[in-house]
Amino acid sequence: MLIPPPLRKNDLIAIVGPSGYIDIDKTTDCIKTLKDWGYKVNADPATVGFDTGTYFAGSDLQRAASLQAALDSKEVNAILCARGGYGMSRIIDMLDFKLFKKHPKWIIGYSDITLLHLHLQAKVKAASLHAPMAAAFMKEEDASYLTYLRKALKGNISNYRFAPGRANITGSAAGELIGGNLCLLAHSLGSRSTTDMKGKILFMEDVGEHFYTIDRYLWQLKRAGWFDKICGLLVGDFSSTKDTTRPFGQTLEKMIKNVIPKGLPVAFNIPVGHQGANVTFKCGVKHHLNITGNLVALTEIR
Repeated sequence: MLIPPPLRKNDLIAIVGPSGYIDIDKTTDCIKTLKDWGYKVNADPATVGFDTGTYFAGSDLQRAASLQAALDSKEVNAILCARGGYGMSRIIDMLDFKLFKKHPKWIIGYSDITLLHLHLQAKVKAASLHAPMAAAFMKEEDASYLTYLRKALKGNISNYRFAPGRANITGSAAGELIGGNLCLLAHSLGSRSTTDMKGKILFMEDVGEHFYTIDRYLWQLKRAGWFDKICGLLVGDFSSTKDTTRPFGQTLEKMIKNVIPKGLPVAFNIPVGHQGANVTFKCGVKHHLNITGNLVALTEIR
């Protein structure tokens, strides 16, 4: 697994919009903060704040070209995806990672960027950062969780301690960490971006989905054999979840326990997702997970 080197002072972070459109005003605080951290920043003018009049940050070709340029550049030390939304699946197969493999760099993002994380692990064998994007840096947001991104960029070893939960299933596991948005995890199945889940620690989150849709995605992963292959599961935030007029009738915890094998270590209410509480996870990097009645510990293995 290629693990990109830590960033140093004056290293360059490229902000690129590979998916949905983002207003330039939502990047101002991000650029300032990254500069305050000691980095140089280049926001791609073709995909960041460029109003196409459509949902996307640019045409498929333009978004692919901008991301490709950042992947290929020897001067760029990290790539921050400006926003998720939708669009990565339309360009993922256009990308070439030959030069990236020679000069690996951290790719940062979540939500729609989940597909890129999966692709990097499946086809490129490179680690990446599931972490906040540009809008999370805005002053009205909870900026405290940006500390974890800053530490990851500096090369600090991840060492998380989360609160215990009544619904948790105790146990321990060790394996590469992978995951992200549940919709995108299910969306990857059958594509070039799907990855072998054997021995992996899976984490997942989602936003704005109906209970029955979440259940459908979970059963899709179950039918694909994912839950029989993984060694541990972390369940993040499922915010703005909706029900139908006729109630689905099951909690998220119940839905998940319906699809996992007996004895699989599981921890709920992990602070990862579309809310302000969004820690940085190193996808593709080996971690040790220990779930007890008093603590949930996730520690990077070096």
